[in-house]
Amino acid sequence: MNVPSLPNIVYVLADDMGYGDLSCLNPDSRIRTTHLDDLARDGMRFTDAHASSAVCTPSRYSILTGRYNWRSQLKSGVTWGDSGPVIEAGRMTVASLLRSHGYTTACIGKWHLGWDWSRRKDGTIDYAGPIRQGPTAFGFDRFFGLAASLDMPPYIWVENDRVTVPPDHVVPASEGLEFWRQGPAGPDFCHSGVLPRLIQEGEDFIRSSVGAGKPFFLYLPLTAPHTPILPSARFRGRSGTNAYGDFCLEVDDAVGRLRRVLESCGQADQTVFIFTSDNGCSPMADLAALERLGHHPSCHFRGHKADIYEGGHRIPLLVSWPGVIEPGSTCDQTVCLSDLFATCAEIVGADPGPGAGEDSFSNLDVWRGLASLPVRESTIHSSIDGSFSIRAGRWKLEMCAGSGGWSFPRPGPECAGLPLVQLYDLEADPGERLNVHDRHPEVVRRLRDLLTAQIVAGRSTPGPRQSNTGPSHWPELWWIPPNHPL
Repeated sequence: MNVPSLPNIVYVLADDMGYGDLSCLNPDSRIRTTHLDDLARDGMRFTDAHASSAVCTPSRYSILTGRYNWRSQLKSGVTWGDSGPVIEAGRMTVASLLRSHGYTTACIGKWHLGWDWSRRKDGTIDYAGPIRQGPTAFGFDRFFGLAASLDMPPYIWVENDRVTVPPDHVVPASEGLEFWRQGPAGPDFCHSGVLPRLIQEGEDFIRSSVGAGKPFFLYLPLTAPHTPILPSARFRGRSGTNAYGDFCLEVDDAVGRLRRVLESCGQADQTVFIFTSDNGCSPMADLAALERLGHHPSCHFRGHKADIYEGGHRIPLLVSWPGVIEPGSTCDQTVCLSDLFATCAEIVGADPGPGAGEDSFSNLDVWRGLASLPVRESTIHSSIDGSFSIRAGRWKLEMCAGSGGWSFPRPGPECAGLPLVQLYDLEADPGERLNVHDRHPEVVRRLRDLLTAQIVAGRSTPGPRQSNTGPSHWPELWWIPPNHPL
């Protein structure tokens, strides 16, 4: 499909916001997300959308590259504020693809994919030096934001490839819902002011892009409602839950603000607006307190951030595109955030070639209501410890004994004596309570072989075999024989 007039694309990525936090997806949510509900009424809500991973760095890699995160050098865990780059040098991203087709591109917010800091001879960071292999090296004309999560030092602003003001003091650690780690901070950086600043920068980018005669792509990865949970004064107490719920309302308000700017600039009808989250809600939100108040961030799904269970990677996804997406529509197809790459490629009529977007399937026909068949044969997920699952239709096979993350049973002694794999029928058992691996050995074999084949092929889309980055064998691939020709 060639779109006669290329649309602007605004992609808002919440940080650790659960499927069940949105009232348009979870009628029982205690948090009334009015602006997100409006977005759903104006576009399409997805009931079976997933991040590729249950934690943030990996899922961000897949969003921008269209490649499963575990194909990169990062096989488990996340990066830190001083980590090197995860995206491979020269790899095509959504931003570089769109920029090559005339888009002005900006990343405003939390990068959390590592970059190369300038360093002194003793290895310490030289904050006066340039940053390499960051957002501006991967297709973004402009970057304003921070290196990693808001609870990870250094606490400084970066604009394009330079620190705005070097750190001049060390902030002590904070605990509870306002958790952050001790570390160096800049004089112009205040934790509580980060989310409002990012929204303002996003609004300013939209305004400055209008009238330039070019479409724009705004990737806005927020720092909320991740820790430190710091809702602004006018949101405190408004959700009727706790500070986490209040922070979700501030994220909801941000969506409303951005849409109002698009409307005031006359760009609302020419813009694809996407809202989603990088993974499920974190237990740092005080899940026990939320449950006592009748709120369940994972809705009826099992687990939360970091887990291989649905609560770890089933995420909210809302998309509007006036004139293309039917208002108030719902999609029950399984889709993955890695699909953004192929979707954008189809929108601009691009053929990225075999070495890009290896795990990305265009959702454009899904958006248009024209997809009669599933766009994905399967979807692979990973937990924080690198454990895999594969989903195909109603079946989900998990290649670990427990959660692979932070909920019970956690990796280690809690998994002693449990089966090495878990198979769930998500149509009959969306809460993943009954492991039926022993009742359906043929399904286990089929999904295990499909998972193995897609790992070996270096891709899940049609095309020539590609190489995975990093070591060819992972400890997590215990089910593949040692002599397998990976």
